[in-house]
Amino acid sequence: MSSTAPHLCFRSFVEALKQDNDLVEINEPIDPNLEAAAITRLVCENDEKAPLFNNLIGAKDGFFRILGAPASLRKGSKERYGRLARHLALPPTASMREILDKMLEADQLPPLPPSIVPTGPCKENTLVGDEIDLTKLPAPMIHKSDGGAYIQTFGMHIVQSPDGKWTNWSIARAMVHDKNHLTGLVIEPQHLWQIHQMWKKEGRDVPWALAFGVPPAAIMASSMPIPDGVTEAEYVGAMVGEPIELTKCDTNDIYVPANSEIVFEGTLSITETGPEGPFGEMHGYIFPGDAHICPKYKVNKITYRNNAILPMSSCGKLTDETHTMIGALAAAEIGKLCKKAGLPVLDAFSPFISQVTWVALRIDTSKLPALKTSSKDLCQKIGDLIFNHKAGYTIHRLVLVGEDIDVYDDKAVMWAFSTRCKPGVDEVFFDDVRAFPLIPYNGHGGKADGRSPVRGGKVVSDALLEVEYTTGKRNWEAADFRESYGEDVKGKVLAKWEGLGFDRLQ
Repeated sequence: MSSTAPHLCFRSFVEALKQDNDLVEINEPIDPNLEAAAITRLVCENDEKAPLFNNLIGAKDGFFRILGAPASLRKGSKERYGRLARHLALPPTASMREILDKMLEADQLPPLPPSIVPTGPCKENTLVGDEIDLTKLPAPMIHKSDGGAYIQTFGMHIVQSPDGKWTNWSIARAMVHDKNHLTGLVIEPQHLWQIHQMWKKEGRDVPWALAFGVPPAAIMASSMPIPDGVTEAEYVGAMVGEPIELTKCDTNDIYVPANSEIVFEGTLSITETGPEGPFGEMHGYIFPGDAHICPKYKVNKITYRNNAILPMSSCGKLTDETHTMIGALAAAEIGKLCKKAGLPVLDAFSPFISQVTWVALRIDTSKLPALKTSSKDLCQKIGDLIFNHKAGYTIHRLVLVGEDIDVYDDKAVMWAFSTRCKPGVDEVFFDDVRAFPLIPYNGHGGKADGRSPVRGGKVVSDALLEVEYTTGKRNWEAADFRESYGEDVKGKVLAKWEGLGFDRLQ
């Protein structure tokens, strides 16, 4: 393999999208103040090609361009997840299950430490001192009611524990505050927050870097709820089968991917704060004027590639990177946890239609009779495991479905949930677990019941029917094309389908 392969080099990844006919290069002047994000948002809502804005108004000396929708969906079913597949050296036709299996396989492999190189393309250009003015960069304004220009929507924060034993890569939003500061979310139980707390006890600001346009495999890993203490660089190395190349920052001891497009070097303050937000987040809402006080990041140095590219996620309603990556990778980790605990779970996925607040768990119903368990006991056991684990932090509903349900098919999950789970009866609620405050019903819901918006409101919904617990088998047929007709009739219909005037089936 090579460090310039598309999954190991963001610049090569952009070229791969071009070869896939999945890129639109826009050379006319585009305003980073809302226009670039508006185009990207329409792209996300219609599964269009990724836009590459080569001529941003306000960009100077090639610093910088923007790639929108870097991990969103493609049109059609054949290469629907092609952009994600390109992050992991998989063919564009790879299924979501194949993508998640690739992400999880590194868990079974020995960690592979990174390769340290003296320099890299990320240091082709430098800004220091008075040359740094974040307010003059073409940082994108994503939504008209955002609290500021969110330059950080798809970059990778890099921090290290004070003892140097744990280096964490993660994605967390951050906006321009002034000439050399960002403000951003640092919230419990994020690993970024955990390491911030460690440095707070030491009484020192956190050495920090923010790398944009990192190797696509690395940004995938930084989106995954990997266990506490695991260093993502070693996880990625194991996943791709070779060490990832890192180089040391000039102003601190943080190491960044050597071929990153842009790197901010500096510190995350343990004392200085500023207003952050509002921001149109993954659930598709923005609450104008709803700012919070969050820590400041100080930018001491900027390095970047020639003709650098900033990846941007125009977050909101379906479907963008917050759904294809955050929800999907949380579900993958949840499925792994269930299997390790000996629970009869075959597959796990976060349905896009739930705005990735749910995870559907496909249950091996053939094992249920021997387990001699009840619906309530199984729901309690699964909920206790997942809702008390970091992987379940963003998820508020777990839906148990039978073997006949494809958890990667939103319509199939909704069919099972709507017809097999009796509200309130086939459900177990969890009121003393950590809630995800960014979901509107937590941070902005009614508080008449006096409950905390940061606790509870989670549920396991059982969409298994009683016969699946007693016999492990179905006593029904689905009223659909696949099950309601014999092979002879189906073959006859399919053979003449296009001849009858219908479009080719995907």
